Amino acid sequence: QFFVLCHGLLQLSQLLVSGYLKSSISTIERRYGLSSQTSGLLASFNEVGNTLLIVFVSYFGSRVHRPRFIGCGAILVSLAGFLMSLPHFITGPYEYDQSVASMFSNTTDLCQPGVPGSQGNLSDAGCTPHAARENHEVLLVMFIAQALLGIGGVPIQPFGISYIDDFASERNSPLYLGILFSVTVIGPGVGFMLGSAMLRFYVDVDKVTGDEVQLTNKDPRWVGAWWLGFLVAASLVALSAVPYFFFPREMPKEGLSAGQDFPLVLLRNLRHPVYLLVVLAQVNLSAMVAGLATFMGKFLERQFSLTASLANMIIGAVNIPGAMVGIVVGGAILKRFQMSLRQCSAMCVLGMFLCLLLAFPLLFLGCPTQKVAGVTYSESSEFGHHALECHLRCNCPEKVYNPICGSNAVEYISPCSAGCRVVNINADDNSVLNYTSCSCISENGLAGFAKSHLFLPFVVLSCLAGILASTSHTPSFMLILRSIQPEDKSFAVGIQFMLLRVLAWMPGPVLYGSAIDTTCILWEKKCDRKAACRYYDNDLFRQRYLGLQFFFEVGAF
Repeated sequence: QFFVLCHGLLQLSQLLVSGYLKSSISTIERRYGLSSQTSGLLASFNEVGNTLLIVFVSYFGSRVHRPRFIGCGAILVSLAGFLMSLPHFITGPYEYDQSVASMFSNTTDLCQPGVPGSQGNLSDAGCTPHAARENHEVLLVMFIAQALLGIGGVPIQPFGISYIDDFASERNSPLYLGILFSVTVIGPGVGFMLGSAMLRFYVDVDKVTGDEVQLTNKDPRWVGAWWLGFLVAASLVALSAVPYFFFPREMPKEGLSAGQDFPLVLLRNLRHPVYLLVVLAQVNLSAMVAGLATFMGKFLERQFSLTASLANMIIGAVNIPGAMVGIVVGGAILKRFQMSLRQCSAMCVLGMFLCLLLAFPLLFLGCPTQKVAGVTYSESSEFGHHALECHLRCNCPEKVYNPICGSNAVEYISPCSAGCRVVNINADDNSVLNYTSCSCISENGLAGFAKSHLFLPFVVLSCLAGILASTSHTPSFMLILRSIQPEDKSFAVGIQFMLLRVLAWMPGPVLYGSAIDTTCILWEKKCDRKAACRYYDNDLFRQRYLGLQFFFEVGAF
């Protein structure tokens, strides 16, 4: 029982590392200028290290000192967690464009008609060869950390489960495994909650004092302390690893499993139609979940203008618990009605069909793209020729990004592009109150956007769809376990997990990331290469992101 407790803690903290990465992915994109395709690849890169080794580890499981192996794996995972936060300490402070000359920049992005071209190009100052190299180093470190995370995670689950199953009594084994299984579902939820807590702090909370930070966490340029959570999670993993070095190689219990012929079993399972079809359905569902988990936060932030912190809070407190409820309910129905295999499959089909019905309306719940002058919206159509000229006299630097919202409910990329000449500062904390005398905005003064009333229905529907889809989780596992020969069980599950990794968890986030990138309207440029996306076409973003999700749900069905 002590081993089960330790293993629960270890799995929780291991999943905390990978779940936390998904919660801070939109922040890391913004901080280091990554496209969603790159960040999707980063998020799924731990599966690469994992897949290469998992089959062999499952195969050689009974011949090694399992607890010690698990301990070593955990130490690797902990190292990977600390490595993930390293980029924060090797790069300089986060720089963003602003209107007030300060320690970060001595230029300003207000409209200054008298001085042609004097402002030069704001962001090109940060374009030395050193800065470009720094960015490559950051990516390299993160990809290495992710690979290590995958390799370290290899022994943890298979060895832990087989160790428990070998030495627990037949009667208690399902209970122990059930406890561990529920922890693996809670883990990512806790990761998102940790993300929600950490992203409320400013990224350079250790490098600059509070009064020098002029951003609030509602600002689109805000970057939260993404690295803090990795330190927390990695420390927890390191603590959980300690007891494993003191467990014995074997505990008293009868029976040993015999080795099998590796290729033979593989072929026998893959030829089994039920096994193959159920695994394919699970591949579709997993691909959907992989994309959802990686980019759902980013989707909520963009669609409904939420802060990263709030988006993570909703995923961690609503969506993931919803999926847990579905898994538990599915298992309970199975147990209560002692279902046959045919009834199991009927239950999976019904659950997926209802999920499809609820997921379809989601495609239409969302906000249109905000009006951004010169990006998604041209003023000349409304105000005639004058409006087009209004900021040409200002000599705006090309790449500034300091978005403001006009009282005409149009967003401008910077005060300069709205032709604003005056900035009013709050004397207490140096924050910007508003901009005035703006030649592009007919009535002066600034206003905020209205939030969408569709947000609540969206959360409720997506949560219900998640509950329905996850009711098919336990019955689909039963279909696999009961349709193959008993002696192939552990191996069949190993193959199943490998197929899920190769076909779903690895390509899923990259596929979703690429789809999201196709809906970008305005890219941030860093040293003449595309960096992070500034503005998406919201309707396209929603249609492609949720459309992909819908596609995989149909596939599973």
